[in-house]
Amino acid sequence: MFKKKNAIPETAGILAPATRVTSVLGSGISWKGAINGSGGVRVEGAFDGDINLRGMLVIGQTGRVTCEHVRANVVIVAGALRGDITAEKVEIRSTGRVWGDVVTTAFSTEEGAFLRGQIRMEESVEPGLPAEAEAEPGEETGLQEVSEED
Repeated sequence: MFKKKNAIPETAGILAPATRVTSVLGSGISWKGAINGSGGVRVEGAFDGDINLRGMLVIGQTGRVTCEHVRANVVIVAGALRGDITAEKVEIRSTGRVWGDVVTTAFSTEEGAFLRGQIRMEESVEPGLPAEAEAEPGEETGLQEVSEED
Protein backbone atom coordinates (compact mmCIF):
# COMPACT_ATOMS: atom_id res chain seq x y z
CA MET A 1 0.00 0.00 0.00
CA PHE A 2 2.76 2.47 0.93
CA LYS A 3 5.52 1.48 -1.46
CA LYS A 4 8.41 3.76 -2.23
CA LYS A 5 8.37 4.98 -5.77
CA ASN A 6 11.57 4.39 -7.69
CA ALA A 7 13.94 5.97 -5.20
CA ILE A 8 16.89 7.82 -6.67
CA PRO A 9 20.16 6.47 -5.31
CA GLU A 10 22.10 8.95 -3.18
CA THR A 11 25.03 8.81 -5.60
CA ALA A 12 22.94 9.70 -8.66
CA GLY A 13 24.05 13.06 -9.96
CA ILE A 14 27.44 12.80 -8.27
CA LEU A 15 30.11 12.14 -10.84
CA ALA A 16 33.28 10.23 -10.10
CA PRO A 17 36.40 12.42 -9.96
CA ALA A 18 37.61 10.81 -13.20
CA THR A 19 34.60 12.18 -15.10
CA ARG A 20 34.45 15.74 -13.85
CA VAL A 21 36.75 18.76 -13.80
CA THR A 22 38.12 19.57 -10.35
CA SER A 23 40.89 22.04 -11.30
CA VAL A 24 41.16 24.84 -13.88
CA LEU A 25 44.16 26.62 -15.40
CA GLY A 26 42.46 29.81 -16.54
CA SER A 27 42.97 31.78 -19.73
CA GLY A 28 45.75 34.30 -19.49
CA ILE A 29 47.80 31.96 -17.29
CA SER A 30 51.02 30.28 -18.49
CA TRP A 31 52.36 27.34 -16.51
CA LYS A 32 55.46 25.18 -16.88
CA GLY A 33 55.84 22.02 -14.85
CA ALA A 34 53.97 18.78 -14.23
CA ILE A 35 50.38 17.84 -13.57
CA ASN A 36 50.09 14.48 -11.79
CA GLY A 37 47.41 12.81 -9.71
CA SER A 38 43.70 12.04 -9.74
CA GLY A 39 40.82 14.24 -10.81
CA GLY A 40 39.86 16.34 -13.80
CA VAL A 41 41.82 19.30 -15.13
CA ARG A 42 40.66 21.95 -17.59
CA VAL A 43 43.31 24.03 -19.37
CA GLU A 44 42.17 27.36 -20.81
CA GLY A 45 45.61 29.00 -20.64
CA ALA A 46 49.04 27.76 -21.78
CA PHE A 47 50.72 24.72 -20.25
CA ASP A 48 54.17 23.31 -21.03
CA GLY A 49 55.33 20.17 -19.23
CA ASP A 50 54.20 16.68 -18.25
CA ILE A 51 50.61 15.54 -17.74
CA ASN A 52 49.87 12.21 -16.05
CA LEU A 53 46.31 11.95 -14.68
CA ARG A 54 43.91 9.36 -13.37
CA GLY A 55 40.98 11.40 -14.62
CA MET A 56 39.94 13.78 -17.35
CA LEU A 57 41.96 16.40 -19.22
CA VAL A 58 39.97 19.05 -21.07
CA ILE A 59 41.83 21.53 -23.26
CA GLY A 60 39.41 24.39 -23.82
CA GLN A 61 39.19 26.53 -26.97
CA THR A 62 41.75 29.02 -25.61
CA GLY A 63 43.97 26.25 -24.16
CA ARG A 64 47.45 25.56 -25.52
CA VAL A 65 49.30 22.47 -24.25
CA THR A 66 52.81 21.34 -25.14
CA CYS A 67 53.63 17.99 -23.61
CA GLU A 68 55.86 15.15 -24.81
CA HIS A 69 53.26 12.55 -23.81
CA VAL A 70 49.84 13.19 -22.23
CA ARG A 71 48.45 10.31 -20.16
CA ALA A 72 44.88 10.47 -18.79
CA ASN A 73 41.68 8.42 -18.70
CA VAL A 74 39.82 10.87 -20.95
CA VAL A 75 41.29 13.63 -23.14
CA ILE A 76 39.01 16.22 -24.78
CA VAL A 77 40.70 18.74 -27.07
CA ALA A 78 38.95 21.94 -28.17
CA GLY A 79 42.17 23.99 -28.24
CA ALA A 80 45.71 23.00 -29.30
CA LEU A 81 47.83 20.08 -28.13
CA ARG A 82 51.37 19.32 -29.26
CA GLY A 83 52.35 15.88 -28.01
CA ASP A 84 51.38 12.23 -28.01
CA ILE A 85 48.26 11.03 -26.18
CA THR A 86 47.55 7.76 -24.37
CA ALA A 87 44.00 7.62 -23.02
CA GLU A 88 40.99 5.33 -22.75
CA LYS A 89 38.90 7.91 -24.63
CA VAL A 90 40.06 10.76 -26.88
CA GLU A 91 37.75 13.37 -28.36
CA ILE A 92 38.82 16.17 -30.69
CA ARG A 93 36.21 18.89 -31.02
CA SER A 94 35.67 20.98 -34.17
CA THR A 95 38.04 23.70 -32.89
CA GLY A 96 40.62 21.16 -31.65
CA ARG A 97 44.11 20.81 -33.10
CA VAL A 98 46.43 17.91 -32.24
CA TRP A 99 50.00 17.38 -33.42
CA GLY A 100 51.02 13.94 -32.16
CA ASP A 101 50.21 10.24 -32.10
CA VAL A 102 47.17 8.85 -30.29
CA VAL A 103 46.80 5.48 -28.54
CA THR A 104 43.25 4.85 -27.30
CA THR A 105 40.32 2.46 -27.00
CA ALA A 106 37.68 5.03 -28.08
CA PHE A 107 38.22 7.92 -30.49
CA SER A 108 35.85 10.57 -31.83
CA THR A 109 36.12 13.82 -33.73
CA GLU A 110 33.79 16.53 -34.90
CA GLU A 111 33.79 18.00 -38.39
CA GLY A 112 36.63 20.51 -38.64
CA ALA A 113 38.88 18.79 -36.08
CA PHE A 114 42.60 18.53 -36.99
CA LEU A 115 45.02 15.68 -36.23
CA ARG A 116 48.53 15.37 -37.59
CA GLY A 117 49.75 12.01 -36.37
CA GLN A 118 48.75 8.38 -36.19
CA ILE A 119 45.88 6.76 -34.32
CA ARG A 120 46.36 3.32 -32.82
CA MET A 121 43.27 1.64 -31.42
CA GLU A 122 43.85 -0.91 -28.65
CA GLU A 123 41.51 -3.17 -26.69
CA SER A 124 42.79 -1.60 -23.47
CA VAL A 125 45.32 1.07 -22.53
CA GLU A 126 47.04 2.09 -19.32
CA PRO A 127 46.42 5.84 -19.14
CA GLY A 128 47.58 8.02 -16.25
CA LEU A 129 49.74 6.45 -13.56
CA PRO A 130 49.79 7.48 -9.91
CA ALA A 131 52.50 10.01 -9.11
CA GLU A 132 53.97 7.54 -6.60
CA ALA A 133 54.60 4.96 -9.34
CA GLU A 134 57.88 3.15 -8.91
CA ALA A 135 60.74 3.96 -11.27
CA GLU A 136 61.32 1.57 -14.13
CA PRO A 137 64.53 -0.50 -14.01
CA GLY A 138 67.42 1.64 -15.19
CA GLU A 139 65.72 4.95 -14.35
CA GLU A 140 67.22 7.42 -11.92
CA THR A 141 65.64 7.14 -8.48
CA GLY A 142 67.94 9.44 -6.54
CA LEU A 143 69.14 6.50 -4.41
CA GLN A 144 72.69 5.23 -4.43
CA GLU A 145 73.55 1.58 -4.34
CA VAL A 146 75.74 0.66 -1.39
CA SER A 147 78.29 -2.12 -1.74
CA GLU A 148 80.06 -3.96 1.03
CA GLU A 149 83.46 -3.74 -0.70
CA ASP A 150 84.40 -0.28 0.61
